[in-house]
Amino acid sequence: MTQRDIYITEFDVTRLRDVLKARLSVGARDRDHLDTLENELDRAHVVDPSAVPQDVVTMNSQVRIQDVDTGTENVYTLVFPSDASIPDKKLSILAPIGTALLGARAGETVDWPVPAGVRTMRIREVLYQPEAAGDYHL
Repeated sequence: MTQRDIYITEFDVTRLRDVLKARLSVGARDRDHLDTLENELDRAHVVDPSAVPQDVVTMNSQVRIQDVDTGTENVYTLVFPSDASIPDKKLSILAPIGTALLGARAGETVDWPVPAGVRTMRIREVLYQPEAAGDYHL
């Protein structure tokens, strides 16, 4: 699988590193997944909010995704763990699908591990992106 470019603002990368540091310091059981997120942050392009391409999924972006196998579409918002809410369709960045979405662009597919194997979702559309809207510090 080819690694995609990830664009993230200094504000978000700092907040995400703080979240990771807190989780890792308490010996979180999902260590492998946290390491994956940390690796994504390590290779990300840290840019000014105005330099983030508008079709990229960033923190607090709302995206329409489609399950490649079933064709089912859903709209979710990628959020920090404290804001996560499945009933409100707010996915935590610490969930495997959340990490997979970070940095994805409209039209791309993302894979993430589930107990039964791997699921694949296509990013149909970025409906809202804070950086594109000028909402830099949500």
